[in-house]
Amino acid sequence: MSTTVKSADASRVLIAMAAVVIVVAGLKAASSFFVPLLLAFFIASVSFPITAFLRDRKCPLFLAVLITVIVDFAFLAGIVVISAILATDLAEASRMDSYSQRMYQVVMQWADQLEELGVENVRADFEKFFKPDTLLEMVDPVTSLGVFTAAGGLLTKLLSTSFVIFILLIFMLNEARMFGRRFQAIFEARGPNLQSMLTATKDIQKYLGIKTLVSLATGILAGLLCWGVGVEFPFLWGILAFGLNYIPAVGSVIAGIPPVLIALLMHDGKTALIMAAGYIAINGFLGNFVEPALLGKRFGLSTVVIVISVLFWGWVWGPVGMLLSVPLTMLLKVAVDNSYELRWLGVAISKGKDKEHDHEERQILAEVVRPNEEVKAQNSQDVAEGEARG
Repeated sequence: MSTTVKSADASRVLIAMAAVVIVVAGLKAASSFFVPLLLAFFIASVSFPITAFLRDRKCPLFLAVLITVIVDFAFLAGIVVISAILATDLAEASRMDSYSQRMYQVVMQWADQLEELGVENVRADFEKFFKPDTLLEMVDPVTSLGVFTAAGGLLTKLLSTSFVIFILLIFMLNEARMFGRRFQAIFEARGPNLQSMLTATKDIQKYLGIKTLVSLATGILAGLLCWGVGVEFPFLWGILAFGLNYIPAVGSVIAGIPPVLIALLMHDGKTALIMAAGYIAINGFLGNFVEPALLGKRFGLSTVVIVISVLFWGWVWGPVGMLLSVPLTMLLKVAVDNSYELRWLGVAISKGKDKEHDHEERQILAEVVRPNEEVKAQNSQDVAEGEARG
């Protein structure tokens, strides 16, 4: 009997793993459908307070939604245009030549210091790869062809999907306040209880709103730091810090690399260290103190889980998946929290408990334990009856 039970459990695990693989493959294959939907949801969640503000002041729904969409479009279009102009100036041939000359000087200084410490042939090896002409040959195809090709492809893709995104955005903003009543109607019609999903959606909206404010503060402080230190294009690096701060764990690190390198090339190692220390201070204070204080433990996910979720959702849906990795993982956590058999997974990916939800968790645990005890009792009774018949 025990062998049969173990075999059934193993089969169930294998079926579940196969189902997960099929679902992930389907999500990746259908990225062209899900990515515009997720972008529209992201923009709607961040900009819904504008619609709510206008509606509270007796503005007609259609006009409130229209104003919100116009504000969203103007903000996003402004960031894209300004970033493109600044990136074009950064990639000028004369500036690239100056950077390559400075890079060669810095690397040769490092090579001389290494040779003084007893490392042989370092200067000759470094000179093969870091000559100005060699660096320009490496950089020119990237700046003149690769960057603009990638930017052109991205712009074409955005233009092709922007219409769908803004149509979805209009309908999401228009029906945002109806979801609660709709979920309640589904439950009253003897359907599934979706109130927990509604709560999760509100939590995600709060998370994205707070993340936007923190990212905006990060971008402003990073831009001011670059301007104060004397790094070129501080506005561009501020925009980069604002955008990449939405990507947990790794986004802020990536945003700090270009300005630190330019500080090293334009000035010296001391200035680059000041830039690096400034970025660490900004992201450390906002990311480790301000953001957790605003979000609370309810949104807490394990750091390892956040990094894995960034990699996983980035692999599935690219940059959009990385951007929304935490909200997607939060939805997954809500789903497993409401499952008797998988609630342990929600506990495993959590960072900590929120005291205000302890009572709710105890109720769920009681509901989990009770059916398990009933199942065990039923299994024991079945075994006894089987032995009696045998």
